[in-house]
Amino acid sequence: MIIYVSANAFRDGNGTKERPFKHIDDAAKIAKPGDEILVAPGVYREYVNPVNAGTEESRITYRSTEPLGAVITGAEEVKSWKPYQGNVWVCRIENSQFGSYNPYTTYVYGDWYFAGRSKHTGAVYLNDKMLYEADSLDACIKGDVYDCSWEPEASVYKWYAEQDGNETVIYANFQGKDPNREKVEINVRRNCFMPSETGIGYITVSGFCVEKAATTWAPPAAYQDGMIGPHWSKGWIIEDCEISNSKCAGISLGKYLDPENEHYFTNKHVKSPTQMERDAVCRGQYHGWIKEKVGGHIIRRCDIHNCEQGGIIGRMGGVFSIIEDNHIHHINNMMELGGAEIAGIKMHAAIDVTFRRNYIHHCTMGIWCDWEAQGTRITQNLMHDNQRPAFAKQLRGGMMSQDIFVEVSHGPTLIDNNILLSDASLRMATEGVAMVHNLICGAFTVVGGGTGLRYTPYHIPHRTEVMGFMTVLHGDDRFYNNIFVQKWPAASLLIRHDSDDGIDEENREVGTHVMDEYPTYEEWIKKFDMDTDTPNMKKLEEAHFQHLPVWVKGNAYFNGAKAYKHETDHLVDAEHEVKVEVQMQEGKPVLSTNLYEFLDGFTAGMVNSDVLGKAFEPEERFENPDGTPIVFDRDYFGNHRGTCILPGPFAAKEEAGQKLW
Repeated sequence: MIIYVSANAFRDGNGTKERPFKHIDDAAKIAKPGDEILVAPGVYREYVNPVNAGTEESRITYRSTEPLGAVITGAEEVKSWKPYQGNVWVCRIENSQFGSYNPYTTYVYGDWYFAGRSKHTGAVYLNDKMLYEADSLDACIKGDVYDCSWEPEASVYKWYAEQDGNETVIYANFQGKDPNREKVEINVRRNCFMPSETGIGYITVSGFCVEKAATTWAPPAAYQDGMIGPHWSKGWIIEDCEISNSKCAGISLGKYLDPENEHYFTNKHVKSPTQMERDAVCRGQYHGWIKEKVGGHIIRRCDIHNCEQGGIIGRMGGVFSIIEDNHIHHINNMMELGGAEIAGIKMHAAIDVTFRRNYIHHCTMGIWCDWEAQGTRITQNLMHDNQRPAFAKQLRGGMMSQDIFVEVSHGPTLIDNNILLSDASLRMATEGVAMVHNLICGAFTVVGGGTGLRYTPYHIPHRTEVMGFMTVLHGDDRFYNNIFVQKWPAASLLIRHDSDDGIDEENREVGTHVMDEYPTYEEWIKKFDMDTDTPNMKKLEEAHFQHLPVWVKGNAYFNGAKAYKHETDHLVDAEHEVKVEVQMQEGKPVLSTNLYEFLDGFTAGMVNSDVLGKAFEPEERFENPDGTPIVFDRDYFGNHRGTCILPGPFAAKEEAGQKLW
């Protein structure tokens, strides 16, 4: 059945073409498997709460009849502003407008949040631009530049709210603009399109603008909401949407509400948040975390931007998903929020998740795979400018920047055919990573550190069932056929800790030399008395907790990038000055580089799953989610690599001048 919705209908209807519903949620209440909801262009100021699931054979599809013409928003317009003082105006909103959830009394706060309890989930928007929340009315009136912002010129637009009886009083500094003549909105609803119940699976959402919601902070051991998401179900498709201006997360592939483990550290203090993450994994299995019931989503061709926690976030609910062909940019640029859940994509337990062909830039962090990045593949992505601008002060509680962060996982985590151009390419507080055929212009940081007592799980291959828990030994990494370029200054950088006033010194030298203290396989295996059938357990105890081996071969190094001391069959060019830049041509990114002039006939060998072997703890091969082997004979564009195999992401040097996305 086709159900029709039009915000411009004369009056409420019954969903027929002649009498469409005025609200999408009315259609969501009656939609059954196989139904298609056609939504006409217009602004839908509502929360859509699907109550029925589709099936694998008969999905429920919500489609904007005009691409991006239907706008689902969590905000309401305000035209009742009155002059207050200087550039500041004031309005009063009855608290009944918000129902049981008032964004102007709800703080962005919880486990793993480090920036202090000062910002609310509410927001004020001027012409679709989120204003900055002031800490006081006086600060709102002054309208000073916020020195942590990546957009200082926008940071002088401020708002401040306080409660007066049954009213929320909002002050806003519009810097000379008349808010009653401009488009001014405020956050009212927590979500835009997300089931309130779990298990509402097999839904497609296609072609909508989803924007402006008062989402809450979404750490791994808490309920994770977003403006849109499947809420612990199976088989959603979110495609061709524009998703923007969430106070926290844009899309959530995350956890259900588990009251016994909801922000446990923040609320009760007595157990570490890391321990509660371990609890969340085990409790998740009790709550149906298996391949047949959860995950398997597709997010594709979406434009996700200007969300202040993450573009896409998730804990366990995103397993077995594909995230592809998305443009994710300008995430956390206001720098009002700080904590350990901030990135363009932040996924806990990205088991058998594929991130491919995404364009991610100007985010605090590109992709962050935290815990259980097992069977995860990050491939054919373009990432650049995922770093704090030099003029912006670092936020106390804000995260360090890099293109990719893989944390406290045991692998196999595969990173191949990517273009990584930020000043830090990979933060690797982890083990079991393979990097193959990438162009890498940034440093590896936190090599061998950042894990402490972080015992984390690994799983039955291609399943969610827990196989064991182990701390991170580090190593078990592979680096094949990459190109390394020292594009950024090599001097170490002093970085403020994310959660206190301490300072880290981070490496900014590019190359695999950071693995020099790690053994080759031959050095490592000698420690285990493999020539005897009666090994001495006590004697081998030390070896069982030492670094794992690494494999490094076929890489090329330019501009002073340094190779692993045991690497063979590689190229080091210390003579030529190499440049690598992204330029925009007709609105599309293009690589400008001369490095292919200096490869000097150097070629590498073909890499496949047999070459990469198995990740140590789970004993799982670097392979496809269906268990089939991978041959790395396709490049960044999907072109075929022949018998002459170049290092880096391109099969032929002529490809370097093509549009990258």
